Amino acid sequence: MCGICGFTGEVLDKSKTIKNMTEVITHRGPDSEGFYSDDFINMGFRRLSIIDVDEGHQPIYNEDKTLVLTFNGEIYNYRDLRAELVELGHKFYTETDSEVLIHAFEEWKEDMLQKLRGMFGFAIYNTVDKSIFIARDFFGIKPMHYTMIDGDFVYASEIKSILKHPKFKKEFNEKALDSYLSFQYAVPPETFFKGVYCLMPGHFLWFKNGEVMVERYFEPTFNPDENMSEEDAVNKIDKVFENSVNAHKIADVEVGCFLSSGVDSSYVSTYFADQKTFTVGFDFGEKYNEISWASRLSEKIGVDHYTKIITSEEFWGAVPEVQYFMDQPLADPSCIALYFVSQLASKYVKVVLSGEGADELFGGYQVYRSPMHSKLYQTLVPYPIRKLLCKIALKMPDIKGRDYIIRSTHPLEERFIGNAYMYEYEEKKELLKDPSIATRPQEYTKKVYHRARKYDDVTKMQYLDINLWMVGDILLKADRMSMANSLELRVPFLDKEVFKVASTIPTKLRVNKHNTKYALRQSAMRHMPSDSAQKEKLGFPVPTRVWLKDEKYYNIVKKEFTSPTAQKFFNIDILTQWLDDHFEGRKDTSRQVWTIYVFLIWYKMYFGEVDTQEITDVAVAEVEEQIVTVEDTKVNIGEKINSDEFDAFFGIAEENTEEKN
Repeated sequence: MCGICGFTGEVLDKSKTIKNMTEVITHRGPDSEGFYSDDFINMGFRRLSIIDVDEGHQPIYNEDKTLVLTFNGEIYNYRDLRAELVELGHKFYTETDSEVLIHAFEEWKEDMLQKLRGMFGFAIYNTVDKSIFIARDFFGIKPMHYTMIDGDFVYASEIKSILKHPKFKKEFNEKALDSYLSFQYAVPPETFFKGVYCLMPGHFLWFKNGEVMVERYFEPTFNPDENMSEEDAVNKIDKVFENSVNAHKIADVEVGCFLSSGVDSSYVSTYFADQKTFTVGFDFGEKYNEISWASRLSEKIGVDHYTKIITSEEFWGAVPEVQYFMDQPLADPSCIALYFVSQLASKYVKVVLSGEGADELFGGYQVYRSPMHSKLYQTLVPYPIRKLLCKIALKMPDIKGRDYIIRSTHPLEERFIGNAYMYEYEEKKELLKDPSIATRPQEYTKKVYHRARKYDDVTKMQYLDINLWMVGDILLKADRMSMANSLELRVPFLDKEVFKVASTIPTKLRVNKHNTKYALRQSAMRHMPSDSAQKEKLGFPVPTRVWLKDEKYYNIVKKEFTSPTAQKFFNIDILTQWLDDHFEGRKDTSRQVWTIYVFLIWYKMYFGEVDTQEITDVAVAEVEEQIVTVEDTKVNIGEKINSDEFDAFFGIAEENTEEKN
């Protein structure tokens, strides 16, 4: 895995600028660096050597050196594509997947993307016509960001690289704060930095003649075959997933696997006999510690299992560094657990496989069962009466049935904005110093729902999460936390061929009244004990609600909640009330409190008094000297972005919509 960056135009010292932009993402590729420059562009590259370790240096060129490539990712079918390109007359001088990309682009241009199987973010520069082609993979596993500065184009794998451009004016984007308060992440393509955007999944970008043109080439649409039998579904999942895992294990270095107690990573780990798996947990009982479950499975499937207990001090101490590496605030506390498990794994391997994407593709979240629970109530009770009952329920104590009435009042498009719902519209208006920036979170989701309007409610929820939650949270933290530790993370569920199967599974075999990910679990049971295959999803459970009732951590948060930064953005009396309500046991507001705390820490890192260069220097030193500070135990058991661009992402122009669903 690697990091790439580049810019067009003139600056005072171009070589120093591209060097600075590249160095700040050294953690993405500590093994080597590479540069290309001419009178139009400067391109930088950091390499984490995985395939053709000795020869696969970048930038890489076609035969006549009219095309220049820098590439972040892995192409799993590169050998087949290489053979096809050789037959077409292309000449290769390495064994890398990178060189396959440059020849594929030379042969097929944008159409090459449909032939790829993998994860990627890459840039190709044409030295003849001075055009730049940039593409991001189907689901957004690998990142890509870009901006325009006085007519010049700047791009990078991480935003912190763009910030090193001497002409970039760093400005805070309040629109991102609004979406963050509702979703716990900045809803893409917006970022917390004005004028910096993320290239959306399944999109490519051309920069030609001073203009940026973005186009979508892939959309994860569902077409369930309601006549498919359970046996047929399970057989298809079993076959395609084994093929995907084997493809994702291709490397010239050792590959390991993350392992929790859930079915997703457990299923992946069953293909790792005699290899290494990694788990972390907290010392707060089994609810926050999956190590014992993972250890028992490891023993049964015959892997070397490595574990670590994260202490409270380690967790809280890591918050600033984690938020620095994230680029943008992410209020999902599991990103810190992911940071530590990546740090643990990086001591032993360069590549790990993980279970991200299974829930979104196969229907794994418990909330996906809510439409079945609400259907009868919504059918029998007219909407005006439901609204009245909801108002009454909101004033009642937290008794059985209260939440059901509240959840079932409104149609799906109003009540479900994704897996995280932090602050509601009215709460944001009350909380923010400038309430004018607050919007209803449904403003962000309505265009996605429009694309999914012909689906049943369960599939609508999956589609929404694939396009927003998975991009803004799940894959963002997976990439940043693994790369912070110079570790390549691969996700075999988020494979184009796997999705082809997942998209045809009937809804009743994804989510039913008894279970989630039903067909996937049945497939997993062929490879592991049934208790592991059927275990309820925990993810990376983090005891934030426990810590925030501890006076030590209450005071740490209280200090931030009364800081000048907090006063700049929020009504601090309301902030401290949320904090006190949780500390004194009146109401569990831990997630809302953590959301604000993380933002304040992040803001200090990027706009406040913290010198991020110190963090960068430490990170570079760690990856260069291979310093690992975690203790572990080895268990040897076996733009302001305009509405047109956002509309383009979802392929709609409101009044002129192509019917694709």
